[in-house]
Amino acid sequence: MREGWTRAKAQTELQNILADVRRGIWRPPTPEPTPEIDRDPTFHEFASQWFESTKGEWREKTRLDYEWQLSSHLLPFFKHHHLSQITIAEVDRYRQSKVAEARAIQVAAAKGAPLTDTYTDKRGRARKRSRRALSVTSINKTITRLGQILEVAVEYGLIGANPAKGRRRRLKPQKAAPVWLDRAEHIEALLDAAGALDHHAKAKGGYDQKGGLVYRRALLSTLVLAGLRIGELTALQWRDVDLAGNRLTVRASKTDAGMRQVDLLPALRDELAAYKAQAASTSPSAFVFATAAGAELIQGNIRRRVLDRAVAKANEKLIEAGEVPLPEGLTPHKLRHTFASILVALGVDPGSVMDQLGHTDAGFTLRVYRHGMRRDRAAKERLRVLVGGADWQPPNVEAPRAVAAEIAGLVPAASSLTQALTA
Repeated sequence: MREGWTRAKAQTELQNILADVRRGIWRPPTPEPTPEIDRDPTFHEFASQWFESTKGEWREKTRLDYEWQLSSHLLPFFKHHHLSQITIAEVDRYRQSKVAEARAIQVAAAKGAPLTDTYTDKRGRARKRSRRALSVTSINKTITRLGQILEVAVEYGLIGANPAKGRRRRLKPQKAAPVWLDRAEHIEALLDAAGALDHHAKAKGGYDQKGGLVYRRALLSTLVLAGLRIGELTALQWRDVDLAGNRLTVRASKTDAGMRQVDLLPALRDELAAYKAQAASTSPSAFVFATAAGAELIQGNIRRRVLDRAVAKANEKLIEAGEVPLPEGLTPHKLRHTFASILVALGVDPGSVMDQLGHTDAGFTLRVYRHGMRRDRAAKERLRVLVGGADWQPPNVEAPRAVAAEIAGLVPAASSLTQALTA
């Protein structure tokens, strides 16, 4: 039996208790003291308890994101507030402080004296990095996290209402202008710049990539010419790259539509074939783009160490030649939009564009088509030659009027825009 009790031992203990009752000396056991619950903890205390009790339910990426929102933004502002002190006015004051902070970072960067943060790297060395201004979307995400935590406090009866709830506590989202590369000259400039950086890294033994392979050109080519999301790119394994069959399989996607096969454009097939020939490991389970240790790349490093540097070098060359520089605001995700724009320029039908991107939103396809059909024939021809060669013709091509008709079927509400395309 549990804790060493037997029936005989229990009978003996019962007789002892009955004897004490007869003698009048028995007293009931003293209950353990009930722990006192702080009815008004600080936000730091409550948020820390919430995080520790809930983190096991999240994916690793989600946990890191929530931890960053708390440690870098919410706790510095609210950590000394008791829950009762977090009012609607305080939430609004937090929002206003993040807007002012973002503006100060942008102003300092524009003056050439960027604000910096100090951090310790993996080797214990003190480093500095430029601070990045939070976007409207990121500020709103921190307020959403605050509201998620305070909603639990409401459920526990610690506060009467959630002061972070509702759209009025959030900033109005800014509609960003569409950004992608839609000129063959710009795509070529970006990839050539990445290739030049690879050459420099190879000459230095890969030191500036922490010993990693020279993968910049192949990596950016995959973003531009296959339209992968950043997480899909970092998770890509050699088992997913079928060079003989001209096909790339995307397995690491959050949605069913995202799990797809992408037809390899000839230029990308050649880039990946050349890259594979010098890769340290091409086993089926090896990551296509990996660190020197063969691990998955950190997504944030791709923008800072690969894309941003390639963009800067490409712009140097373009400006020196008197050409228009690359559009501002390029991100790995905007290169995904570039892939959609390329397919449109090639005349690929809308259904295939959606399939290649893993999209279910026909509205996005419509917007890209509306923009792409404004290109002149010469610009489209330059793109075709860049991605396929002089004699190559893309599959799944439809005539402009057939394209517009298919879009009309995908997006009935956009019939007026579709008519404009065929006018």
